Amino acid sequence: MQIDKNMAQAPFGIYIHWPFCQKKCPYCDFNSHTQKNINQSAFTHALITELNYMVQRFGFENRALASIFFGGGTPSLMDPAMVERILTAIETACAVGATCEITLEANPTTLEAKKLAGFRSAGINRLSMGIQSLNDRNLAFLGRQHSAHEAQNALKTAQNIFARVSADFIYALPNQTLKAWQEELKQILDLGCTHLSLYQLTLEQGTAFYSLEKRGKLTMLDDAEAVEQFLYTQELCAHHALPAYEVSNHAQAGAQCRHNLIYWQGGDWLGIGPGAVGRFCHQKKRIETRTRKSPESWRQDVSNLGHGITSTHSEVAADYASEMLMMGLRLTQGVALNQIATRTGCRKNWLNDDALNRLTAEGLLIKTDDNLRIAPKGWHLMNSIIEQLLK
Repeated sequence: MQIDKNMAQAPFGIYIHWPFCQKKCPYCDFNSHTQKNINQSAFTHALITELNYMVQRFGFENRALASIFFGGGTPSLMDPAMVERILTAIETACAVGATCEITLEANPTTLEAKKLAGFRSAGINRLSMGIQSLNDRNLAFLGRQHSAHEAQNALKTAQNIFARVSADFIYALPNQTLKAWQEELKQILDLGCTHLSLYQLTLEQGTAFYSLEKRGKLTMLDDAEAVEQFLYTQELCAHHALPAYEVSNHAQAGAQCRHNLIYWQGGDWLGIGPGAVGRFCHQKKRIETRTRKSPESWRQDVSNLGHGITSTHSEVAADYASEMLMMGLRLTQGVALNQIATRTGCRKNWLNDDALNRLTAEGLLIKTDDNLRIAPKGWHLMNSIIEQLLK
């Protein structure tokens, strides 16, 4: 796919994947592994080696970085000194400005909370805390290793250290009533976060919950009840000046996650570490890279080759158009159809106009001039709407 000059100057980010966890959560389908006796120094060296390889191979030496994101897994299990080593390497390899958003995902255990000041000293300026619930029974069901009290203490510590703190929560749990979620969401909003990620529990293939459901040992919440909780979430968060800017993400003005906006707006990012995915423009093409998922196999590849890349795919125009629609329609602001067409060619090659017109007539889509977005009443049908729009 040929790209234009504007595409080449899209916001640029780097994702660093730390794949290790103390325990695998039953709902999680991320590339995470439980492993004892991790040689953090050796693993950090491998991350830096792959980083330098990708930056040089794909020509990102002079590209200004909008964001750096440490995800996982559980990056807060890292020694802050390792985070500092990686950030120093990124600063050496790329152009990191004073406004670059540098996020680290953290669990709110007491042990990890003690390391937060060290992460701030290392250069982290935004923390994303995976709390998931303020109910101890729900935390146990979700396989979390912290209590609600522990989480609230850790969050207070984080808010005293970092200017920008986000927290994740999961709702629409089996047997969770609307009233129970209403009460918990009010407690969540009282925590004073400027950014919240509020996800409905979903079944992902390969997870423990997926297996339990298939064996008849787990019954998910009724769809109608889940929709009720979703709509209440949108309404109450908006009332508290935390409107949704993406279907599951809410923020005060100016507090949106810049790194995730790179994903949702079709920007460029390098994916570093085992199982990481990167998408970016290179030599007038849109490239996708994927790395080996096994941490040890990935590290061996990096040792032998300088990288753990297992596939480098050049996207065709329809691939990129699909990505822009699938990701961009998650945003409340929607997408600009002509902007996609400028980059990918005639929209009849990737957009089902009949479906667009029908869904607009049904009030599920809103089309204003060039802008297309999903109407609030269609948000809970997002996957179906996008599937119908794509050719």
